[in-house]
Formats: sequence, C-alpha cells, structure tokens
Amino acid sequence: MGTVTEHERTRAALAGAGSRLGELLRAVSDPDAASGVPEWTVGDVGTHLAAVYLAYTSLVSGDGAMDWGDIPPPGGGTFAERITAINERSLTLFERERRAEVPDFIAEQCETFLRVTEGMAPDAPVTPPWYEEVPFTLATLTGLMLSETLVHGLDVARGARLTWPIGDEEARLVLGQSMPTMMAAALDPVKAKGVRIAFDLAIKDGPSLAVVVDDGTVTVTRDAPPRVYDCRIVAAPATFLLVSFRRTPIWKAVATGRMRAGGRKPWLAMRLGELVVSP
Repeated sequence: MGTVTEHERTRAALAGAGSRLGELLRAVSDPDAASGVPEWTVGDVGTHLAAVYLAYTSLVSGDGAMDWGDIPPPGGGTFAERITAINERSLTLFERERRAEVPDFIAEQCETFLRVTEGMAPDAPVTPPWYEEVPFTLATLTGLMLSETLVHGLDVARGARLTWPIGDEEARLVLGQSMPTMMAAALDPVKAKGVRIAFDLAIKDGPSLAVVVDDGTVTVTRDAPPRVYDCRIVAAPATFLLVSFRRTPIWKAVATGRMRAGGRKPWLAMRLGELVVSP
C-alpha cells in the first residue's frame, strides 16, 4: 500500500484502539492491581497512557499544554535514561484521587490528535524533545502512539484480568510506521560497539526491514534492495511487536511457530534483542 494509504489506516487503527482503551480502563475494578509492567499498578499504566496522549497531542497542536523545558532529565542522558525518567514523570499527571478521569481524558486527547493532524502529510517533521537520536515524522508519531496504546492496553488487561486482543493488521501498521525509527533510536551503542551484523526482518504479509548494525551504529531500511544478510527473522506481526516490547518471551514465539530464524547464521537472531534498549 502507498505511504498515504498506510498512514490513513494507522490513523483509523488509532481511533479504534483509543476507543477500546477507554472501555478497558472503565472496566478496571481494582486500579491498584499489579500490571504487566514491573512496579506499576494498573492505575499507573493508565496514567502513563494519559501522559503519552497529552504529550503527543501537544507536539502537533502547539497549544502550550506541555512545558518541554524540564521534561528530559538534566544533561540529556542516554536514550534509556531519558525514557525511564520521562516514564516516571508521567505517573504524576493525575493524582490517585483523580484517576477516574483518565479514560475521558485519553478519549479527548485522541480526538484532538486525530483532528489536528487530519490532512497533514505523513512525512511532516515532528520533534519530540526526548528523542534526540533520529528524525521523527507524523507517521512515526502516529504509529508510536498506536503501539503505546496496544502494548500498554495489554499491560492493563493482564493486571485487570480482562481481554485485550492485538490484531496482526494493527501490529503491521505499527511495525511499518514507527518500528524503523524506534529501532534506530533504541540501539545500545555500547553493546553494539565492534558488532557488524545484517538482519533481514520479514513480517508476515507486512513490511520487510533491513537492520544493519555496524560498529556502534545502525541503519534500518524498509523494503531495502536485495543484499546478503547474516540472519533472516520471519515473524507474525503481533508476535514480533510483543517480543520487541518484552511482553512475550522469544522462546514462546519460536515454540508456537510464530517466529523463526534462518540465513547463514540463524543463531544471531538473539543478538537483535540484546542490541536494542527496552526501558
């Protein structure tokens, strides 16, 4: 599908997932229950999502709702340090006694984001101050917003013992729109020092990503021209999304046949997860 068509489908998927998220959060009976995120309760995850929606909407609306001056930690820090600090700050958006407002707040922010960005070009530049490593576009931001909704919705559902399906089509859109940028941003340059590996990541019925690690740097190219790879990874979309965010162990994905490795050096597949940071 074309760039504009895929972006529009991502917007539609975000609208649907955002609506489902509101229903999920309203169905939570115990916000203090442990969630799928270590040390966070179900209520914490909901508050984090509210902060995510506010931050991303503020980036494109220019409404001044966020003061970006003191959001990233002093001195910048590494990618992992910045994201960890921002995640912790996100929990302060709503006091515990106001967390019942979170579902409506998320719905409002989602509607605003989609309304403000309607008609904008997918490649319109966006500059999140907490991502310094790579350039962002509106398509990247929309895909990342969808991934936050899907993955953290699962964290809430697991803690609240509710259902939260993630469809392969939704996952394909995330992997095509935001994964190339996020993989490049999240490379651990220390672990990648001296490493030279070319991965061919093939998503079933979806995008193909060439991930080339070269001595502390990485390039991620979607639908790249043919070349020689060290390792080929074939995965179902939703499975790869959850493995990428450490919500499903890779052994389980392999055992169920939803992920497999091949190529000249299939054992290198495990290295990809080690080289990419997951705060």
